Amino acid sequence: MTIRYDRPVSRSAYLAWRLGVFGAGVLAIVILAHRFGPLTTPDFVALAALAAVPAALAVPFALIGLARLWQVGALGGVAAGWALFYATLPLGLTGWATFRYLDRPPIYDVSSDHADPPQWLRVPAARQQWLERPAVTTASRELQAQAYPGFTGRRYEGALDRVYEAVRKVAGANGLLVIAERGQEFAVPEFQPLSPAAPEVATDPDPNALPQGVPVPLPRPEPEPAATALPPEPIGTVRLQAATRTFALGLPFDVVIRLREEAETTLVDLRVASRYGPHDLGIGTEIAEHLLHALDAELLGIAGD
Repeated sequence: MTIRYDRPVSRSAYLAWRLGVFGAGVLAIVILAHRFGPLTTPDFVALAALAAVPAALAVPFALIGLARLWQVGALGGVAAGWALFYATLPLGLTGWATFRYLDRPPIYDVSSDHADPPQWLRVPAARQQWLERPAVTTASRELQAQAYPGFTGRRYEGALDRVYEAVRKVAGANGLLVIAERGQEFAVPEFQPLSPAAPEVATDPDPNALPQGVPVPLPRPEPEPAATALPPEPIGTVRLQAATRTFALGLPFDVVIRLREEAETTLVDLRVASRYGPHDLGIGTEIAEHLLHALDAELLGIAGD
C-alpha cells in the first residue's frame, strides 16, 4: 500500500503575499498619479502612508509562513519571500521619509542669503489642504544656517551676461522651467550686432507717385494688471523664477535665482522652497547645491573662452 504524504499549506504566507502585492500596487499607482497625473502632494502623502498599512501587516504573516516552512515544511515559502519583497517598497519609502523628517530641520524654504533672500517674482500659491505650514521667519533662517552651514552663494570672476548665459543653460539641463524673469536687459552683452538699416527715403519724392503705405489703426492697448506692476530691478541685478519636480516622486519645488553684478564679479544666490507642507525633508538644499555645483562646472568649462 502506497502512503501519500500531503504537505501542509501555510495560509499566512499566501495572505502575506496578497497584502504585500496590494500595498506595492497602491503605492505604484499613487506615485504615477502624482508624478504624471492630477494627484496633489497632500493626497499623495496620505495615500502613500495608507499603502504602508497592508505592507506592515504582510510582514508578520510572512514571518509566520517562513516559520511554518521551517517547522513542518508547509507550502508557502516562496509566497512569503515575495511578500517581504513587495512590503519593502511602501515600508521603505515611509521609513525614508520618517528618517528625513526627524533628522532634518523642520523648514521648507532655504536661501543662500539669509539676510536678504531673493524675493519671488510670482509668489507660489498652492492649496495646502491638511499640510498647513508656518510663515518663514528669522528663526527658520537661523535654523537653516545651523543645519546647512555649507550652503552659500557663489561669486564668479565674470561679467553678468556670461554668468546669466550659464545659469540659463544649467536650468534647462536640470529640468527647471523658467516661469518669470526680470532684469534680463542688464545681461545683454556689451557689443551687439547692429540692427538692419532702415530703408532710405528719397529726398525729393515724386508728387504724382502713389502712396507706398497707409497706416493701419491698431486697437488701444489694455492696461497691465496691478499684480504685474513690480518695481524695476536694481541696475546689474537679474532674477529668474523656475519650477521643478523631483525625479522619482515628482515633489514640486519653486526656485529663485538672483544674479548681481559687483565690480568685475557676479554674485549668484538661490532660494528653493517646497510648494507643499511644512517640511522639505532636506530636498530643497540638495536641489540648490546640485544647481550650484552644475553652475560651477559650467563656468569652469567656459572660463578660457
